Amino acid sequence: MGFEDKSVCDENTFKQIFDDHSEVIRNFIYYKCRDMQQAEDITQDAFVKLWKNCKKVVFGKAKSFVMKVAQNAFFNEVAHEKVVLKYNASASIKKAFTESPEFLLEEKEFMEKLQRSISSLPEKERTVFLLSRKDKKTYREIAEIVGITQKAVERRMHLALQKLREDIGRSI
Repeated sequence: MGFEDKSVCDENTFKQIFDDHSEVIRNFIYYKCRDMQQAEDITQDAFVKLWKNCKKVVFGKAKSFVMKVAQNAFFNEVAHEKVVLKYNASASIKKAFTESPEFLLEEKEFMEKLQRSISSLPEKERTVFLLSRKDKKTYREIAEIVGITQKAVERRMHLALQKLREDIGRSI
């Protein structure tokens, strides 16, 4: 059975698509919304939609179909919550840092500063940074996942690293 002959409606093929792509799609959505349960729900819903449309989607386009469905669901679901998410994230980070004991090890303090700096990055830069550093994706893979050019990925990564250096250098 050739690549073009694989049917998304075949359970084994569908399972292969799910196994190969669900984690990176879930992580991509998670990096955008910072809510693992929401990211898992959106990812599952996207795969359900793929299954329901399996006769219309060719095997080679299944990954991009699921990614697009997940992205659209994310945009539809959280657009009105963006302000609330930003406020809650910054409030919880401030609370965590004001309650930190003074005797924390330097390494732990640095990691907290780094996490705070990553969280404060703009969404686009944070997403590219985490896909690269946490998921170990190449710039080419990130470009495909996010739907931008590789040059745009490089630019966002440069900006993210620049902001992290400035922020961490200031807070040490």
